[in-house]
Amino acid sequence: MSTRTRPAGNPRTPVQQAAMIVGAVFLLVGILGFIPGVTTDYDTMEFASHHSEAKLLGVFQISILHNLVHLAFGVAGVAMARTASAARTFLLAGGAAYLVLWLYGLFVGHHSSANFVPLNTADNWLHFVLGLGMITLGVVLTRRRANNPKV
Repeated sequence: MSTRTRPAGNPRTPVQQAAMIVGAVFLLVGILGFIPGVTTDYDTMEFASHHSEAKLLGVFQISILHNLVHLAFGVAGVAMARTASAARTFLLAGGAAYLVLWLYGLFVGHHSSANFVPLNTADNWLHFVLGLGMITLGVVLTRRRANNPKV
């Protein structure tokens, strides 16, 4: 029998909770991208091409690769939520990746063969918000307070 006791309630730190929630949302989005009806023009979905006209919720252009990336980010977020340092890394690195993807979407033409993800304007601005949001969560939820260095 173990002598360790778990704290009452949720033992996760705020940054771990945030990484878990973000990861779960990415998993949900990745799954929803494969559901006809939630994804419009489902029959036009391609593996990785700007020719894919499938749109999640009728707004965000997606492909099989795009959905798989969401699923991978979701798995990473849930797995990395196990420790506070890994959760912080997930939020900061994932946020940085989404900001790079935002820039990529801005500078690569929507009908260019380099737009293999595929991305549309709605995707670009969602990636910007996700990037800033994830980085903000990673920084704010792990910032130490001057009065309480243990926080």
